[in-house]
Amino acid sequence: MTVRFDVNGRRAEVAVEPRTSLADCLRHHLGLTGTHLACEHGVCGACTVLVDGEAVRSCLMLAVQAEGRSVVTVEGLSNDAALSPLQAAFRRHHALQCGFCTPGMITTAHALLTEEPDADADRIREVLSGNLCRCTGYVGIVEAVLEARAAYRGHKADAAS
Repeated sequence: MTVRFDVNGRRAEVAVEPRTSLADCLRHHLGLTGTHLACEHGVCGACTVLVDGEAVRSCLMLAVQAEGRSVVTVEGLSNDAALSPLQAAFRRHHALQCGFCTPGMITTAHALLTEEPDADADRIREVLSGNLCRCTGYVGIVEAVLEARAAYRGHKADAAS
């Protein structure tokens, strides 16, 4: 089947088997390897991407379900010139060690802060509880997301007007 969707602001047209997951399509057909696969059951959050602005487990979504939609991977959250404020905060707070969970954490946090730029530490922990990390203990991750909130506050107001 041919599926057409926008990925990171560019039009993609990909021939896939009907059973191909969105994660496999992104990684193997489009070369976007920032989307990581671990459990392949939607439990760990490593494969989280944004579909029409919503955080989605790409291992549980079929590529054909992305037809006509907008998909953003971790690669689409910044440009080549600089890290996004959220990525820079992760770096400053040492919110990663091995880095395997980081793309899913950043994508999930981005979705949260886009909707709730004033989310408190408890809300951040609640939302990120679906993303598993075996290295960091989450303290630096929560601190990074708390710091990055300031960068999202203006965006919410801009979108409302």
